[in-house]
Amino acid sequence: MRKYQYLYGPVPSRRFGRSLGVDLIPHKTCSQDCIFCQLGRTTNKTISRQQYVPIDAVLAELEGWLRVDGKADYITLSGSGEPTLHSDFGHVFEFIRSRTRIPAVLLTSGSMLWLPEVRSAASHAHIVKVSLSAWDQNSYNWVNRPHSGLDFNGLVEGQKAFRSKFKGELWMEVFLMTGINSSISDVCKIAALARQIGPDRIHLNTSIRPPAEDFAAALSTERLGSLVHLFHPVAEVIAVFDAKERVETHATKEEIHAMLLRRPCTAWDIAKAFGMHVNEVFKYLGDLLQEERIRSERINRSMYYTASSKKDDSHAHL
Repeated sequence: MRKYQYLYGPVPSRRFGRSLGVDLIPHKTCSQDCIFCQLGRTTNKTISRQQYVPIDAVLAELEGWLRVDGKADYITLSGSGEPTLHSDFGHVFEFIRSRTRIPAVLLTSGSMLWLPEVRSAASHAHIVKVSLSAWDQNSYNWVNRPHSGLDFNGLVEGQKAFRSKFKGELWMEVFLMTGINSSISDVCKIAALARQIGPDRIHLNTSIRPPAEDFAAALSTERLGSLVHLFHPVAEVIAVFDAKERVETHATKEEIHAMLLRRPCTAWDIAKAFGMHVNEVFKYLGDLLQEERIRSERINRSMYYTASSKKDDSHAHL
């Protein structure tokens, strides 16, 4: 597999099939510090928009990938932080539209859509996925821990303004956690705001991978399913994922498991060892955790993964 600096995958995605990732932001440079983030705590919380990586180099890698590989269900701007912080992220969508029929996706918290220039750039995507997991400023501060320059009304109004002009599909993720934002009254408040914004699809998610904070506890699939009818359109539960088709990558799930049998590692240890993007690593760690073949443990500020003590290796042939 060819080595890229800004592209990763294609990787199996719960929502987007085989998705080629485009990462425009240094690790954990974000406008928020969400308690549920699988990438850990934000180390550079900012709303400063700039060219964090050279856009010409990103487009050159995309050109090369389209020429040599070019097979994916979607091309997705996501990765190590908030993609709309890159001042030229819209150029990536313009390039994709001009070079391929593969749909382009923006995965964003929606926290920067209060800026007209961000809404304009995002409008070039085919699908934009935003997030809404709070209902007022206090819950926003608790769940998403935004930059001090952001406020909840701006988040909602920005998403509403974007929806009013956007010609593509707007998807929304609602991330729910036990005892934090999962009571019926809390979810009803989120659902009422979601109805005002008017997304085409709503996805309910929870902490199936180790979150930034241990207290961000997951809801059961059954509990999530009981909440879907509070939303319009009716929400979909995406918190359980079993990829039926695996894609070629730098390492297999079994190679990662073998590494964890030898010693505990962080996701970044694994990524470095196999030359993978950390988002690729998390896909396989998520599978191994669901299969109970590995466990996670926070040591200081880092999340470590190690093989479980279970003797049953019946999954090894999968």
